[in-house]
Amino acid sequence: MRHVDFSPLYRSTVGFDRLFTMLDGLGQPEQAQTYPPYNIERTGENTYRITMAVAGFDETELTIEAHAHVLTVKGEKSEDEKTQQTEYLYRGIAKRAFERRFQLADHVEVTSASLKNGLLHIDLLRNIPEAMKPRKIAIAAEAVNAPKAIEAHVN
Repeated sequence: MRHVDFSPLYRSTVGFDRLFTMLDGLGQPEQAQTYPPYNIERTGENTYRITMAVAGFDETELTIEAHAHVLTVKGEKSEDEKTQQTEYLYRGIAKRAFERRFQLADHVEVTSASLKNGLLHIDLLRNIPEAMKPRKIAIAAEAVNAPKAIEAHVN
């Protein structure tokens, strides 16, 4: 696998460190984390939804945290006494803890989260500040009805 050296770009750019780190990370294979499965949907022009299959977890066992452009979803199953005393002949339902991280773009914030039928829905909104939105500049035109005068110098 090839590794791209971004050090020449670091010398001539300011503030793009996070972008280069993300690009560098794309070239490295992920740790093959497939649990829990998830979908990322675009539900509107500036709205998104992450849906995670977290069957067997309830609201008290899930933690959602957004900090510094990273959304972290953690699930930790609590062991109760009944489970510890049970002898399983076959155990196919996963009760393992997980931690899934999502990189968020600038100005993307979590608006809500809900758990229904084993699916955790996290709604996101891209809220661009007014100062950063493109604005239309009006072009002033000369008045059309103004009479035009011709200047002449007579010697």
